[in-house]
Amino acid sequence: FNLQVDEALQVSVFFFFKQKTAYEISACLVGSEMCIRDRYQRRVHGDKQIKSNQQMFRGLGYKSIRKFGALNLSPSCNQALEIGKYAINFIKNGNPSAKVIDRVKLFHLDAVVCGVSALALKTNAPTILREEALLHSKRNKESKAEIESDVSTEQKEQKEQNKIRKSGDAGYAKVFGSDRLCLVEKAICANSSAVREWDSNGTVFGYDSKVPSHQAGEFGHNDFYAVPVAACQQNTSLTGKDAVQGMILVDEIRGRLAEVFSLKTYKIDHVVHGAIASAATYGALMGATPEQIESAIGMFVAHYIPFRAIRAGKQLSDSKGASAAISTEAAILCMKRAMNGFVGPKDIFRNPEAIFRLNQPTNGDSPFDINLGESGDDFSVMGMHFKLGLYEHQSAGALEGALRLIQKHKFIEPKSISNIERINITAYQPAFGIIGDPAKRNPTTRQSADHSMVYIVATLLRKATQIQDIKERDFSNLDDLWKLLMLEPKDYSSSAIENKTTRALMEKITFQHGGKEYDEKYPDGIPTSIQVYTKGGQQYDSQLVMYPSGHARNNTCLLYTSDAADDLLCVDLGGRRIIKKKKLSANCI
Repeated sequence: FNLQVDEALQVSVFFFFKQKTAYEISACLVGSEMCIRDRYQRRVHGDKQIKSNQQMFRGLGYKSIRKFGALNLSPSCNQALEIGKYAINFIKNGNPSAKVIDRVKLFHLDAVVCGVSALALKTNAPTILREEALLHSKRNKESKAEIESDVSTEQKEQKEQNKIRKSGDAGYAKVFGSDRLCLVEKAICANSSAVREWDSNGTVFGYDSKVPSHQAGEFGHNDFYAVPVAACQQNTSLTGKDAVQGMILVDEIRGRLAEVFSLKTYKIDHVVHGAIASAATYGALMGATPEQIESAIGMFVAHYIPFRAIRAGKQLSDSKGASAAISTEAAILCMKRAMNGFVGPKDIFRNPEAIFRLNQPTNGDSPFDINLGESGDDFSVMGMHFKLGLYEHQSAGALEGALRLIQKHKFIEPKSISNIERINITAYQPAFGIIGDPAKRNPTTRQSADHSMVYIVATLLRKATQIQDIKERDFSNLDDLWKLLMLEPKDYSSSAIENKTTRALMEKITFQHGGKEYDEKYPDGIPTSIQVYTKGGQQYDSQLVMYPSGHARNNTCLLYTSDAADDLLCVDLGGRRIIKKKKLSANCI
């Protein structure tokens, strides 16, 4: 399909949805086609409604109910099995609101553009993993006799594609930019790696403001949309509507686990939650039973746990950006094996020697309960943060603070940094420990540079000095500054990393931990402050920044809107603001 970002920019993307694309689904169809059950319940009132809701879920085998529109998996139940039941039911009957659907479309579009950009600029890991997937394509499995026959390769490939469109082809999917069918786990790995490479797609810090025990603050990103898309590419009974439903599902399971179990606390990489969600989502879309999904989750947790060694060391490597991709590849293999009869460890969340109870010992229960959305607005994706450029998201508070100071005090001098005496940044843990790692003060790779607080802020300020009329411009709207100075891939090139002005600014920056005052405000916000001291004796203080632009609870930034092609005239992005939508041309998604 063609993606029209605006009139001046068109990006061609080869991305396949069976029968109907996700962006052709009218919001009015969701609810009528998907959830007759939920529509029926809206006609029932009071105690009858609650009773009906409880009977329905108990009839499906669920253990407990939190409230209408949501499911609670108690610590005393087999949560892995219940996640399997939930996933299957959600694909068939889940009824997220129009604004939830609209928001996941926004993040999916953002993820696709991030992935296509990474491939277009030939970044290392996505290119290697894509080529690896293509080596495992059906085309490369043709016999020598077929290749040497009189029938052209193009004709044979078209014949194969027509056959697959009629019958489906379990086990194969497509990578960005190719129509060739690859082993599904390889295709998912390649696409997930591309989406994540820039570290510029959506971010969530596990946090439910309504439930104090669900504020573990684990990180997560929407790296896993390739999973439901791949399922739809091989199952002709699935449509684009199912793909969107799967995207919401994978975000929901991943995001809710991030609220209740902090993997980073135990030096485990955050992609574990996404891999669990991927196994459940893929299984639900491909017709797995709850027991098979339980088995796949147990297999992944028992065999494939990644540690934060991926993100440690003096300089970060390709493993950082590809971590989600590699873990998801393993999760899909686990699901395929479970569907073929392999039985993995059961009841993994209550297993005393799995990562959950091993790190948070209990008397037999899981260490946590899990809330999962069924209908309405309360889904994890509504708390996801949108990145306005290429940077580690925990630096967003410092970037916002620096931009506010430029806007208010105009302290930047064109072509010079000589007036800046020093800069101090204060933030919370885990930001200080991750992007304030002393090794990150001298990044030599892109992966280390985009995880270095001092490099990120110094690069933003260096770009500001390159604007000749920066002091004369009227930046009444902070969004204008974000657009002007937005960090891009070129800002992490070898020449940018070695830029002398950037390096000189880095030497002027100190980064400190703010202690309890800052720590207690995370993960609600990204508590950060920045002070700039000039040689003329002025001191400029951003004050505390909690919800920088792009944060789900920021209510001032209007840089990102949704253009999902539904029947609504406007969209409420997560209860933060209502934005009038731009009219789409016929060539848009």
